Amino acid sequence: MRVAVMSDIHGFDRALETVLADLGRHEPLDAIVVAGDLCEVGPGPEAVIDILRGKADDPRWVVLQGNTDRDIVDAAREGFGRNGMGFAIEQIGESGVAYLAGLPFSHRITPPGGASPDDDLLVVHANPFNLEDRLDPSWSDADLKDVLGDTRAKAVAFGHIHIAYVRQLDEILLVDVSAVGNPKDGDLRCAYGIIEWDDTARRWRATIHRIDYPLDETESQILASGLPNPEKTLKKLKKASY
Repeated sequence: MRVAVMSDIHGFDRALETVLADLGRHEPLDAIVVAGDLCEVGPGPEAVIDILRGKADDPRWVVLQGNTDRDIVDAAREGFGRNGMGFAIEQIGESGVAYLAGLPFSHRITPPGGASPDDDLLVVHANPFNLEDRLDPSWSDADLKDVLGDTRAKAVAFGHIHIAYVRQLDEILLVDVSAVGNPKDGDLRCAYGIIEWDDTARRWRATIHRIDYPLDETESQILASGLPNPEKTLKKLKKASY
């Protein structure tokens, strides 16, 4: 069983298209999961939603909600005034806001012959319990275990902090797939993960894949988009770090 997991598109539809084109090199895939943060930041939030909605007839595809997706929904209900999310809300409209509001929090995949929940791949945006708390690669095992709590799974895949890493923590494999749209680990390439079940070893194995960012195309799009302060958005994208 092979699962692709991507996260944190953040309105960069050209980056999403780049990742989707690369996925074809890794077929067959049994599942493709998008771990949230779809729209806020970049110039193409509506296009991102349109692309993902276009996958609705493919049962392999699952799209989850991230913290900025939730924040967009909350801001729309409050009249566009919260956290400067007006651009994304105006672009995606009521239909897009409703789409974000209806996204699930998590998704479990039980491998063939595996026992749920202990053999599962659990995909979330940030962690298994909320959309905010980090699973930071610089933290100790004890700190990470505090966030994971009583989670039962063989692997947990996520995004949220835009920093790619793979780390074995006792029985659980942690896989941060970084970001499709704006990585923050110093590597300005689109990133996603392929997570594969090893039936012999009875464990999940993960590989992070990176593809050259469509920067020239995205820069032109940002400058022409009507985004507030587009130069700042472009500068932060190119920096590829916090």
